Amino acid sequence: MDITIADYQTDQVEKKLQKILGNVEAVGGSCPIRTILARFSDKWSTLSIFHLGQAGTLRFNELKKRIDGISQRMLTVTLRALERDGLVTRQIYAEIPPRVDYQLTDLGRSLLVQIIELGDWASNHSNQIMEARKRFDSREPKVVGSELV
Repeated sequence: MDITIADYQTDQVEKKLQKILGNVEAVGGSCPIRTILARFSDKWSTLSIFHLGQAGTLRFNELKKRIDGISQRMLTVTLRALERDGLVTRQIYAEIPPRVDYQLTDLGRSLLVQIIELGDWASNHSNQIMEARKRFDSREPKVVGSELV
């Protein structure tokens, strides 16, 4: 029996999912990559990675100005976490006032490429998602048993 491209792609997806989720049972239900995925899936980390990827190197206040709505404290926490994960480097210059520059590491740039792909997907499918939301939001609520769904 011949294997089709669709079969091959399905097989590859299943293998990748097994690789990602396969250890969950072995480690007591805790997925070891969850904290890594959580790091770059929050909006402040993603926006920081985007802006650093676009600019190359930014000072703290330059980055803060580019990320609408982020507080100084949240940007500090975000950058420290990204630095801890090896995605961002911080260079401190002994000047008055002190100057601190941030930039993506090679690892951070490789992540940026993947996030851009996800952004492209979102852009390419935004109309479908908005339509699905409209259909969902316009549905009449239904009662199943004693619960409203």
